[in-house]
Amino acid sequence: MMENAGRNLAQLARSRFLQGDPTERRVLVLAGKGGNGGGGMVCARRLHNWGAEVQLWTTAPGEELAGVPLHQLGILERMGVPTISAGESSTLPPADLLVDALIGYSLTGPPRGLAANLIDAANNHGAPILSLDVPSGVDSATGAATGSVIRATATLTLAMPKVGFQTESARRHIGELYLADISVPRELYTKPPLNLEVPNVFAEDDIVRLW
Repeated sequence: MMENAGRNLAQLARSRFLQGDPTERRVLVLAGKGGNGGGGMVCARRLHNWGAEVQLWTTAPGEELAGVPLHQLGILERMGVPTISAGESSTLPPADLLVDALIGYSLTGPPRGLAANLIDAANNHGAPILSLDVPSGVDSATGAATGSVIRATATLTLAMPKVGFQTESARRHIGELYLADISVPRELYTKPPLNLEVPNVFAEDDIVRLW
């Protein structure tokens, strides 16, 4: 799923923000240490392979990562993609696009520490921001957005729209909303506890714009 998420994120970045050609375009990927960050790293790898000048900015050094995010970081390091560990007063360099993969649906309380610092730096940067799944700082369940919260130009959410996106507080931070297929079987939604009837929204494309 992480590979699917990152691939779709890179595709949307290319088509929506990089005029269909990432060659020599400057992209900063801001990644946390969880699954959302791992998806951002997949995006970084693909954009790098397509010719973009990618930098990865992380909220934690490699020794604090585990599992799939650690594996993805190792791939980027072997490819020579520049990786910077954010500090207390990080200043982001000029870029054509920022990719927000700091905090996903697992947010508990307002962002803190280096994640909050990078969110503030991104919001003050001036480049468009593309968020993965949920703008960092937005609670996907309630839509609450307090403290440091990404103001996304666009958000690529995964599999299904999040319940919290119906609230005005969330919508102020989401920007354009896109839905991506990460290969969750439609049959899964029809079973308990979800019991949902889901239309075949990805019949024509892996990415669908919702608003």
